Amino acid sequence: MIAAELLQNAPGSDADVALTPEALKAANVHPLTGLATDYLNHFNEVAMLLDLLADMPEMREDVLAWRPASYREHFERSGFRGRAVAVAAYEAAPSQIRAPFDATVAAIDAKLTEVQHALESADEDAAMTLGPTAALELRPMLARADALIHGAPAT
Repeated sequence: MIAAELLQNAPGSDADVALTPEALKAANVHPLTGLATDYLNHFNEVAMLLDLLADMPEMREDVLAWRPASYREHFERSGFRGRAVAVAAYEAAPSQIRAPFDATVAAIDAKLTEVQHALESADEDAAMTLGPTAALELRPMLARADALIHGAPAT
Protein backbone atom coordinates (compact mmCIF):
# COMPACT_ATOMS: atom_id res chain seq x y z
CA MET A 1 0.00 0.00 0.00
CA ILE A 2 1.04 3.57 -0.48
CA ALA A 3 0.80 6.41 1.93
CA ALA A 4 -0.34 9.93 1.14
CA GLU A 5 3.24 11.09 1.56
CA LEU A 6 4.34 8.86 -1.31
CA LEU A 7 1.63 10.29 -3.53
CA GLN A 8 2.75 13.84 -2.87
CA ASN A 9 4.61 15.00 -5.97
CA ALA A 10 4.84 11.42 -7.24
CA PRO A 11 6.18 10.86 -10.75
CA GLY A 12 3.37 11.02 -13.27
CA SER A 13 1.20 13.24 -11.10
CA ASP A 14 0.07 16.66 -12.22
CA ALA A 15 2.84 18.99 -11.07
CA ASP A 16 0.31 21.71 -10.32
CA VAL A 17 -1.64 19.50 -7.91
CA ALA A 18 -0.20 18.87 -4.46
CA LEU A 19 -1.26 15.46 -3.24
CA THR A 20 -1.07 16.27 0.43
CA PRO A 21 -3.01 14.26 3.00
CA GLU A 22 -5.32 17.26 3.41
CA ALA A 23 -5.95 17.55 -0.33
CA LEU A 24 -6.66 13.81 -0.60
CA LYS A 25 -9.10 13.96 2.30
CA ALA A 26 -10.88 17.02 0.87
CA ALA A 27 -11.28 15.21 -2.48
CA ASN A 28 -12.46 11.96 -0.84
CA VAL A 29 -9.44 10.13 -2.21
CA HIS A 30 -8.37 7.12 -0.19
CA PRO A 31 -4.93 7.96 1.24
CA LEU A 32 -3.54 4.44 0.82
CA THR A 33 -4.69 3.76 -2.73
CA GLY A 34 -5.05 7.15 -4.39
CA LEU A 35 -8.51 6.17 -5.65
CA ALA A 36 -11.84 7.92 -5.13
CA THR A 37 -15.22 6.26 -4.71
CA ASP A 38 -16.84 9.08 -6.69
CA TYR A 39 -15.81 7.25 -9.86
CA LEU A 40 -18.17 4.43 -8.99
CA ASN A 41 -21.11 6.84 -9.33
CA HIS A 42 -20.65 6.46 -13.08
CA PHE A 43 -21.56 2.78 -12.74
CA ASN A 44 -23.98 3.00 -9.83
CA GLU A 45 -26.28 5.27 -11.85
CA VAL A 46 -26.65 2.80 -14.71
CA ALA A 47 -26.99 -0.12 -12.27
CA MET A 48 -29.88 1.74 -10.62
CA LEU A 49 -31.48 2.33 -14.03
CA LEU A 50 -31.18 -1.39 -14.82
CA ASP A 51 -32.90 -2.19 -11.54
CA LEU A 52 -35.73 0.18 -12.47
CA LEU A 53 -36.40 -1.39 -15.88
CA ALA A 54 -38.86 -3.89 -14.42
CA ASP A 55 -41.14 -1.07 -13.25
CA MET A 56 -40.11 1.74 -15.56
CA PRO A 57 -39.40 0.41 -19.07
CA GLU A 58 -38.91 3.99 -20.29
CA MET A 59 -35.51 3.91 -18.52
CA ARG A 60 -34.28 1.63 -21.29
CA GLU A 61 -33.18 4.58 -23.43
CA ASP A 62 -31.15 5.98 -20.53
CA VAL A 63 -29.41 2.62 -20.10
CA LEU A 64 -28.68 2.49 -23.82
CA ALA A 65 -27.30 6.05 -23.74
CA TRP A 66 -24.76 5.20 -21.01
CA ARG A 67 -21.16 5.08 -22.22
CA PRO A 68 -17.98 3.85 -20.54
CA ALA A 69 -15.74 6.60 -19.22
CA SER A 70 -12.20 6.29 -18.01
CA TYR A 71 -11.33 7.50 -14.53
CA ARG A 72 -9.89 10.70 -16.00
CA GLU A 73 -12.87 11.23 -18.35
CA HIS A 74 -15.34 10.79 -15.52
CA PHE A 75 -13.70 13.40 -13.35
CA GLU A 76 -13.01 15.84 -16.18
CA ARG A 77 -16.73 15.79 -17.09
CA SER A 78 -17.94 16.01 -13.52
CA GLY A 79 -18.54 19.05 -11.39
CA PHE A 80 -16.67 17.32 -8.58
CA ARG A 81 -14.61 20.00 -6.87
CA GLY A 82 -11.74 17.65 -6.06
CA ARG A 83 -11.45 16.31 -9.59
CA ALA A 84 -7.89 17.55 -10.25
CA VAL A 85 -6.66 15.88 -7.05
CA ALA A 86 -8.62 12.70 -7.82
CA VAL A 87 -7.09 12.42 -11.30
CA ALA A 88 -3.56 13.27 -10.15
CA ALA A 89 -3.74 10.75 -7.30
CA TYR A 90 -5.05 8.03 -9.63
CA GLU A 91 -2.28 8.71 -12.12
CA ALA A 92 0.32 8.66 -9.32
CA ALA A 93 -0.94 5.38 -7.84
CA PRO A 94 1.43 2.48 -8.40
CA SER A 95 0.55 -0.25 -10.87
CA GLN A 96 -0.04 -2.86 -8.15
CA ILE A 97 -3.03 -0.76 -7.08
CA ARG A 98 -4.19 0.54 -10.44
CA ALA A 99 -3.90 -2.69 -12.44
CA PRO A 100 -6.47 -4.73 -10.48
CA PHE A 101 -8.75 -1.71 -10.21
CA ASP A 102 -8.52 -1.01 -13.94
CA ALA A 103 -9.13 -4.70 -14.70
CA THR A 104 -12.26 -4.65 -12.53
CA VAL A 105 -13.49 -1.49 -14.26
CA ALA A 106 -12.84 -3.10 -17.66
CA ALA A 107 -14.95 -6.10 -16.61
CA ILE A 108 -17.76 -3.78 -15.49
CA ASP A 109 -17.59 -1.86 -18.78
CA ALA A 110 -17.68 -5.14 -20.73
CA LYS A 111 -20.68 -6.41 -18.77
CA LEU A 112 -22.58 -3.17 -19.29
CA THR A 113 -21.78 -3.13 -23.01
CA GLU A 114 -23.01 -6.74 -23.25
CA VAL A 115 -26.23 -5.78 -21.45
CA GLN A 116 -26.74 -2.81 -23.76
CA HIS A 117 -26.40 -5.04 -26.82
CA ALA A 118 -28.93 -7.47 -25.36
CA LEU A 119 -31.33 -4.62 -24.54
CA GLU A 120 -31.14 -3.26 -28.09
CA SER A 121 -32.78 -6.38 -29.46
CA ALA A 122 -34.90 -7.41 -26.46
CA ASP A 123 -38.65 -6.94 -26.47
CA GLU A 124 -40.19 -5.05 -23.53
CA ASP A 125 -40.91 -8.17 -21.47
CA ALA A 126 -37.37 -9.48 -21.91
CA ALA A 127 -35.93 -6.05 -21.06
CA MET A 128 -37.96 -5.93 -17.85
CA THR A 129 -36.24 -9.16 -16.74
CA LEU A 130 -32.84 -8.42 -18.23
CA GLY A 131 -32.40 -5.13 -16.37
CA PRO A 132 -32.75 -6.34 -12.78
CA THR A 133 -30.79 -9.51 -13.56
CA ALA A 134 -27.92 -7.47 -14.97
CA ALA A 135 -28.00 -5.14 -11.96
CA LEU A 136 -27.74 -8.17 -9.69
CA GLU A 137 -24.75 -9.46 -11.67
CA LEU A 138 -23.05 -6.05 -11.48
CA ARG A 139 -23.28 -5.71 -7.70
CA PRO A 140 -20.35 -8.02 -6.83
CA MET A 141 -18.24 -6.34 -9.51
CA LEU A 142 -19.02 -2.90 -8.09
CA ALA A 143 -18.35 -4.18 -4.57
CA ARG A 144 -14.96 -5.45 -5.74
CA ALA A 145 -14.09 -2.06 -7.25
CA ASP A 146 -15.16 -0.37 -4.01
CA ALA A 147 -13.04 -2.78 -1.97
CA LEU A 148 -10.00 -2.07 -4.14
CA ILE A 149 -10.54 1.66 -3.69
CA HIS A 150 -10.48 1.08 0.06
CA GLY A 151 -7.28 -0.97 0.02
CA ALA A 152 -8.44 -4.57 -0.24
CA PRO A 153 -5.79 -6.95 -1.54
CA ALA A 154 -5.88 -7.58 -5.27
CA THR A 155 -6.20 -11.36 -4.93
